Amino acid sequence: MQSIYAMHQNDSDNLEKEEKFLFQSIENIRDLYLILLSALVELRNSEEDYIEKSSKKHLATPQERNPNRKFINNKVLLLLDENNSLSIALADRKINNWKLNDDYILILLDAIKNSEVYNKYMHNRENDFEEDRDFIAELYTEVIAPDEKLYEYLEDYKLTWVDDIPLVNTLIAKQLKMIKPDGNFFVPRLYKDEDDKDFVKALFRKTVLNEVELAKEFIDKTPNWDTERIAEVDAIILKMAICEFLKFPSIPVKVTINEYLEIAKEYSTPKSSIFINGILDNLVKDYQNNNKLVKTGRGLM
Repeated sequence: MQSIYAMHQNDSDNLEKEEKFLFQSIENIRDLYLILLSALVELRNSEEDYIEKSSKKHLATPQERNPNRKFINNKVLLLLDENNSLSIALADRKINNWKLNDDYILILLDAIKNSEVYNKYMHNRENDFEEDRDFIAELYTEVIAPDEKLYEYLEDYKLTWVDDIPLVNTLIAKQLKMIKPDGNFFVPRLYKDEDDKDFVKALFRKTVLNEVELAKEFIDKTPNWDTERIAEVDAIILKMAICEFLKFPSIPVKVTINEYLEIAKEYSTPKSSIFINGILDNLVKDYQNNNKLVKTGRGLM
């Protein structure tokens, strides 16, 4: 939807170029995931470096000589630091943001140390996997993900990430809560399979190449609305939904409607989801009456 909207705004008809941008934007989501996940590792390493240097000072305090190492010994942080899947992905994508911008790690580390979550966790010096896991999950959700400085850095680094940050944060938080002591942690694939990737390309191309015909499907269903009065995002959402109705027989009607209503709630006007839902409901009834809606498989209507 965003890529099609960008094409309209740029008045572009270069399908190959815009499709390349679409797939690059999706690749960038994985980079965002890796950057945020690697921040946890860098936070641990930065704190370990600080503790080691403090303990070797000529006039080190008793606390500096015998520090509480619970945070740097956190079993989940150590697991991530030693994880092959994460290390390979970071090397493959050449992710080294925190090496180049360690000041953000120090700012984030300071925010962590001032948090109630951290101080409660550091109350003792014992490391237990379940406690370590619960702490990291809570720390990420309550302190790291909402951090304004981190958000500003990510926004400045790549503006298109603004919409992706909540999605990636949700995924990471979910993974952290489910991580196991056996270290069976894997960086998720960007696409479920090749069919998944092919669907992205097909939906983009079939919507763009058939925009005029797809628009005709709903114009007659909005007699009280001039074409110019329909918000551009709403028009794109309707075209994509109708494209799925008519050109993707394996996608259930209810799934299509639900997905695009959620997109409308997120990106369009407050009343758009009601407007779009009404049009799509009427279209589905018409398609069914005219045997125009062909869906294969069980439960697809």
